[in-house]
Amino acid sequence: MPLPPLSPEQLVKPRHFELRMSLIFGTLFISLGTHLPYFPLWLQAKGFHAEQIAVILAAPMFLRVVTTPLLTTLADRARDRANVYVALVAASLLLSAGYFLTPTYAMVLAVSLALTVVWTPHSPIADSLALSGVRRFGSNYASMRKWGSICYLCANVAGGFILAATGPQAVPVIIVLALGAALVAGLLAPRMGRPRKASPLSAAEIQHAAPSLFNAYFLYFTFGVGIITASHAFLYGFVSIYWKSIGISDSVVGLLWAWGVVSEVCMFLFFNRIFASVSVVKVMVIAAVGSIVRWIIFPLVWPLGLGVAGFFAVQSLHSVSVAMVLIGLQRMIAETVSEERTGAAQGIAYFFNGFFMAAVTLASGPLYDRLGVDGFLVMIPIAIAGLVLIGLASRSAPKRPIRGGDERSLVDETRQTVAGK
Repeated sequence: MPLPPLSPEQLVKPRHFELRMSLIFGTLFISLGTHLPYFPLWLQAKGFHAEQIAVILAAPMFLRVVTTPLLTTLADRARDRANVYVALVAASLLLSAGYFLTPTYAMVLAVSLALTVVWTPHSPIADSLALSGVRRFGSNYASMRKWGSICYLCANVAGGFILAATGPQAVPVIIVLALGAALVAGLLAPRMGRPRKASPLSAAEIQHAAPSLFNAYFLYFTFGVGIITASHAFLYGFVSIYWKSIGISDSVVGLLWAWGVVSEVCMFLFFNRIFASVSVVKVMVIAAVGSIVRWIIFPLVWPLGLGVAGFFAVQSLHSVSVAMVLIGLQRMIAETVSEERTGAAQGIAYFFNGFFMAAVTLASGPLYDRLGVDGFLVMIPIAIAGLVLIGLASRSAPKRPIRGGDERSLVDETRQTVAGK
């Protein structure tokens, strides 16, 4: 499907395009790097029990699976996506102030639900702006996006030291300040006009192209990816609370989170040298096995006396259980989905990942309440289920890929999915 031509205005590269996008990515990920590891600690400090924490974390995940594609579609149709980005960041800043209200369960849940609607689209819209620069002007996506990962790491580490000095009550303050910085950066966002192709989460494109993607290989593979990813829900929701419960300081908790991200980035950097000739199914099998091993080892670290060093070692498996899943999914789409349907493929994968992650997060609260760290053992059969689905996918895999490609570029572009995550 040919792309529509660029207008004369779109052919003009905005001044300091790469610098301005780097600033957007950097400020965007500071708040994310604070929210994922430390928001559960703030909830616990406010007196919420594990099941309430699970609902507060999971309910927004269910909601954003529906709302994010709608808002990214709105951004595609707007006169300029940067204006939508600024409006969403401003709304996020305003709503995040709701965490300073009396923190009742109903209030915090309501604020979290409203906030996720306007917060989650920041990253895909920023990616859309950056990738327009890549296509139109030959900009380097990785050189811009790396500042998001750097700032995410810094937020993990700095947040731990701040909380060690002030306590969890600093979490909403950091989030508000970070969103304020993101708003300033957003006002400097380069104006790119409408995209020539819908964003990866376009609801309209998903509706148009999804039927052709419902083949056994694609469905088994994306279901497997979603379930392997969801096996990390217990980690994301309750590992900070667990580490604090055994006496690990906030500063070390921040370093442990950061180490997981460092190991993930290292896999992106060295993947081609190690796994370039490995089939995508084998890559995903390795990732699933890495997840299983991670959940077996995690509850044993402290009882066996391995201490903080043991947790750093287990966090290194983030490079396998997370990074290889991200890379494997993108490789599968690149090898088996035609270019005009890649947006729909990304959107369907996003739906599966989000839905299963939300479901397991919701279950993680009662698990932690009853089992504590042994709740990680329940993640083992979940990861095994993902492994079985990948095995079923391998039986219906196409004999040859649609096209070849520069896998280094592919690996660079999968970095957009890093952080919480």
